[in-house]
Amino acid sequence: MDVFSDLIRGVRSHGSLFGSSTLSPPWNLHFVDGAPLTLCAVLTGAGWIVPEDGPPEPLRAGESVIVRGPATFTFVDEIGTAAEPVACGEHCATPGQGGTRHRLGWIDAPGGETTLIVGAYPVRGEIGRPLLDALPAVLRVDAGGPGDPVLEHVAAEVAIDAPGQQVVLDRLLDWLLVCSLREWFDRPGGRPPAWWAAQRDPVVGDALRLLHTEPAAPWTVGSLAGRTGVSRSTLAKRFADLVGEPPLTYLTRWRMTLAADLLTGKESATLSDIARTVGYSDAFGFSAAFKRVRGVNPSEFRQRS
Repeated sequence: MDVFSDLIRGVRSHGSLFGSSTLSPPWNLHFVDGAPLTLCAVLTGAGWIVPEDGPPEPLRAGESVIVRGPATFTFVDEIGTAAEPVACGEHCATPGQGGTRHRLGWIDAPGGETTLIVGAYPVRGEIGRPLLDALPAVLRVDAGGPGDPVLEHVAAEVAIDAPGQQVVLDRLLDWLLVCSLREWFDRPGGRPPAWWAAQRDPVVGDALRLLHTEPAAPWTVGSLAGRTGVSRSTLAKRFADLVGEPPLTYLTRWRMTLAADLLTGKESATLSDIARTVGYSDAFGFSAAFKRVRGVNPSEFRQRS
C-alpha cells in the first residue's frame, strides 16, 4: 500500500454532510461546524471563500476549494456583501439555511446564478492526521483538471432522488477529494510533503510501500534493503535524504500512529493485543516506544482520548 492510500483511508466520507445550493445574490453563508475538511465546488457562477484567518479566495465555475478546520469560513457573493450571515452547520438541513446536509434534489433559489456543492468530511482517528498536517488552511484547485468529470457526476446525483444516493455521494466525494489533493500536491512550484515526492523514487517508494503494507514485520535496514534490491547504506542515505528521517524511525512513528488509532477506536483491545498488531512482542516494549514518540504512555493516551 502506498503512503497516500494509507493516509487517505483515515479521511473517508461516510454519511458525510453534503449539500447543494443554487444562490441568487446577495448571499453570505457562514459554515460554523468546523469540520476537519470541507470541500466546496462551484458548478455554475462564482463567489468568494472567506476563511476565518486568511485572505479571501475567489471560486469560479469548475473550481474547488478545500478548507481545513476547525476554523470556520464563509461563502459570499462578493467581498463586503450586504447580505446578513446565515449560519450553516451540522443541523442546517433546510434550503433556506444554505444547506450543508444533503436534501434530496432541492435548490433554494430557482433560476439562481451560482450553484455551490459542499461536502464536510469527518476525519476519524489518528491515521489521517499526517495528511491534514501537510495541508494549508485553504487549498484551491482550478478548473480543467481530473476532478471536472467527478463534479459532473456529483451535479447529476444531487439532482435526483434515488435509492443508495448517500452511498454514491460518499464515494464521489472521496473521488473528488483524491483528485483535488493529487493535483494540488503535483502543482508546478508546489512544496508537497516529503512522503509524497518520495513515493515516486524507485527505491524509497518501494521501501515505503513495504513499511505500510507490512508494518508489523520485523524490519531491519538490512531486510528492507534486501527487499528493495539495494545495499543498506544506499537505502539508509536515500531514504533519509528524501523522507527526512531514517527508515526505522519512520516505521516506529507510523506504528505509533496505528497504535494510537487502535487505542482510541478499539476499546476492547488490550495493550498486548495492540503491541502484537503493530510489531512488538510484548506490551512493555510497545509502551516504552509509544511514550518515547507520543510523550505519554498508551494507557494515559487512551484515557485522555
